[in-house]
Amino acid sequence: MKEKNGDKTLKYSLYFLLSVVLLYVFLFLLIPWKIYHSLQIALHIFIQIIPVIIAVITLMGISNYFLKPKTVTKYLGKESGVRGWVLAICFGILSHGSIYVWYPLLKELYKHGMRTGLIAAFLYNRAVKIPLIPLMIFYFGIPFVVILTIYTIVASVVEGKVLEGINHLSPVIEE
Repeated sequence: MKEKNGDKTLKYSLYFLLSVVLLYVFLFLLIPWKIYHSLQIALHIFIQIIPVIIAVITLMGISNYFLKPKTVTKYLGKESGVRGWVLAICFGILSHGSIYVWYPLLKELYKHGMRTGLIAAFLYNRAVKIPLIPLMIFYFGIPFVVILTIYTIVASVVEGKVLEGINHLSPVIEE
């Protein structure tokens, strides 16, 4: 019987997890104080990202409940036009937290019809950090910050268009 791709991925993920746990146990026997310290750091990082994880899981739940494929296609799909770009740019600028926590939500939106170019624009515009804008203005001045922000927005659209062109030739996002 042929093994499914998801089963294969789960199998390798479990092997990886088991190997990491065994490595930690082995190293704990050799240098317990360093392993204890690394586990404390890992716990501290985990505690810091819990709110972001909860927020993204909540957003995914809300999006799965309210955002039907037809709605996503309307606002973020092939026919979304300028409105889709504006939404992706605005949400990218407004989004906070660790980037990797947003990946599952973006994957869900993609499965519901979001364009790859809009995903790229969202991710690109995460570089614009609203809380840091006053600090940037203090150090670099208003003209620099305005030009940099405009450049980032324009570059995100260019990057999104290029990615859509490449993806149109050879789809790269698969299930």
